[in-house]
Amino acid sequence: MKVQSYLSFEGRCEEALEFYKKSAGAEVTTLMRWSDSPDPEMKGPPGYEKKIMHAAFKIGETSLMADDGMGPGTAEFKGVTLALSANSDGETKRLFDALSAGGSVQMPLTKTFWTSSFGMLRDRFGVPWMVMTASA
Repeated sequence: MKVQSYLSFEGRCEEALEFYKKSAGAEVTTLMRWSDSPDPEMKGPPGYEKKIMHAAFKIGETSLMADDGMGPGTAEFKGVTLALSANSDGETKRLFDALSAGGSVQMPLTKTFWTSSFGMLRDRFGVPWMVMTASA
């Protein structure tokens, strides 16, 4: 059994995937648009033919899934935070800075009792992140 995160970006999935490729080294492993559906009965909202019905991507060893949702709106990510562990303080800072670009910092990077570098942010899509240096 496996539990995975599925992020719905309300029409901005392709933009989000490109952002995660550049900021966190994401690798898109699957991408299906509404127009690619083999089931003629399964259609997206009008104008969504080129929007993403389903995508899978990896950041490091973690697999995530995403889509454009079922219509335009504001994506809301409440009650869930993605935690990203880097191997060094330098990599933690690079990831934190890249992911927070265009977003907002909730807690700047700082030393804590459990790690040498930890911070919290919301990226420009509203996804909350905790970025930290992996403990030895």
